[in-house]
Amino acid sequence: MSTENYVEEKPKKLKDIRKEAEERACPVQQMQYFIDEFLDKPMCGKCYPCALGTGEAQIRVARLASREAGVDGRDLDLLMRIGDNMVRGSLCKRGKDTGEFILELLENSRDEIMEHVSRSCPSRECKSLVRYEIVPELCTMCGECKKVCRYNAVLGETRKPYFTGYQPFEIRLKRCTGCGECVDVCPEGAIVVGSNPRKEDHSQDIRRFEWVSR
Repeated sequence: MSTENYVEEKPKKLKDIRKEAEERACPVQQMQYFIDEFLDKPMCGKCYPCALGTGEAQIRVARLASREAGVDGRDLDLLMRIGDNMVRGSLCKRGKDTGEFILELLENSRDEIMEHVSRSCPSRECKSLVRYEIVPELCTMCGECKKVCRYNAVLGETRKPYFTGYQPFEIRLKRCTGCGECVDVCPEGAIVVGSNPRKEDHSQDIRRFEWVSR
């Protein structure tokens, strides 16, 4: 096989991964991107605090970014301990810097990350935590949202001239992926974006959770 055009891909540097992660508005999305990229490229896996810690952190952050049941303050507490252990126990600077990044986000974006425990993403970047709804009073049943939806999440019948009895369109939340394409095509601005309703009350867990400062 000819290797004439083969160019070996250089692994990303941690500073580049951090820069790309910080382009996101949501701290949970920043953390998730950083950890995913770190596991995929620069991590060597030679020491347990980094290899095992980053893998567990990936699971916990994914829980925060989704609607997974059982998320509470203990996930945040564990992320703090993982970050601290990585800073203290990692054998290389990359592992220590990853732990530092996790700790910085948890300390500097405390309130916004706490919102994720209550299943709300203030930045609306965690698609699983975003709810799209059609305002009935504004919907003209034009059908543009239904046409653009690739997931058959929009329910309704396009209105025809001189006919009555049409109901405003609805978005089936179980099918909605939060892509936002329906919002872009709605000529009436009838589709609003909010947070998914909180199904569980984690206020006690949040109050009990104490942020550890270094």
